[in-house]
Amino acid sequence: MGASQEVGRSAFLVDDRILLDYGIKPSDPPLYPQGDLRPETVVISHGHLDHCGVVPNLMDLEPRVLATSPTKHLTNLLARDTMEIADGNGTVAPFDPVDIHMLMRRTQELDYMDAYEAKDYTITLLDAGHIPGSALTYLEIGGQSLLYTGDIKNSDTRLLKGSKIHYPEADVLMIESTYFGNDHPDRLALEQQFIESIRYTLDTGGNVIIPGFAIGRTQEILLILKEYGISAYVDGMGTEVTDILLKDPEFLRDAGRLRSAYGYATTVKPGMRKSLLFEPSVIVTTAGMLNGGPVLGYLKRAAGNPRNKLMLTGFQVEGTNGRNALEKGHIDIDGEILPLRCALEQYRFSAHSGESELKAIVKHMVDKGCEHVICVHGDHTQDFAAWVKAEFDVNAYAPKIGEEINI
Repeated sequence: MGASQEVGRSAFLVDDRILLDYGIKPSDPPLYPQGDLRPETVVISHGHLDHCGVVPNLMDLEPRVLATSPTKHLTNLLARDTMEIADGNGTVAPFDPVDIHMLMRRTQELDYMDAYEAKDYTITLLDAGHIPGSALTYLEIGGQSLLYTGDIKNSDTRLLKGSKIHYPEADVLMIESTYFGNDHPDRLALEQQFIESIRYTLDTGGNVIIPGFAIGRTQEILLILKEYGISAYVDGMGTEVTDILLKDPEFLRDAGRLRSAYGYATTVKPGMRKSLLFEPSVIVTTAGMLNGGPVLGYLKRAAGNPRNKLMLTGFQVEGTNGRNALEKGHIDIDGEILPLRCALEQYRFSAHSGESELKAIVKHMVDKGCEHVICVHGDHTQDFAAWVKAEFDVNAYAPKIGEEINI
């Protein structure tokens, strides 16, 4: 129902009863999953908008919702933010406060390796290593089994331990494809390049604006900056998210380090924003793809100065301001085109597995007997499926939105 030959709006319906994710594609205007559904169970893989953004819209159907504790609370935060944005834009949100309240009541929290048992199927969540609380979904139903990766990261970051490839055997693997065709650079070398660029900008009298996804990326950046002794200002939803994550320390690699890094930064209070650019500073703020949030206010005042620097820290979806910044050198703020005369750099501190890690997951699952591989959530799903077919004697699919696969 979404995230098929594209990134965003993940939504996959199994046997017309079990819905895996129900998200938004963060374009302008936002795009939603397609098709009608009446699920009895909804599994949220993790608390990112493109996986959980419209789950509250389903509450009139009274489904059971399954998620880890961080995912439950992050979904609540994002839903309330969606309503605030809609109200500010004079548009109508796809759900209301009652829906959000019902979502919290209907969500059953699961820890990793906990099993939810229904009459004829069992659902188990496994650590996906993507953001705190992110999970693979292992579904056993009708004598068959499916492993859905959601978004997955197999190598360690400062925030999280990577997901370990010891997954149970499954007949079907549904795997994300975001970085198929690309492997990530060495993490330590990337960090050092990032820090050197920040120090150069500060030394030459410029300001550094670092947009980060509030969930996961902001915390990772704060940990990196603290490691290298660079103090920063932190603004936007990332502060609320950090408070939420610290309440579930068992889902973090080192809660003490995150707490220390958060304390090392200065949280921006109302009224502080206008003064932050008067002297060289580092500002970590939302939104990661420049489609809203405090970052736009900072850019209005900083974008015209070549000494300043905008440092993107992740993937930029097609149609977002971030992609336009990279490809066209400008962004759109409420219909006004803002040229970026400041320096612009991109650092892929990705929370996704690169191509070699994705291939390793497929090999692991095929070696354990998997016969069907469904490639989703990526711009190169067809290439991924073609590689699977060429490499292994299994069925591989790169479905379009609305396509049904019978197994």
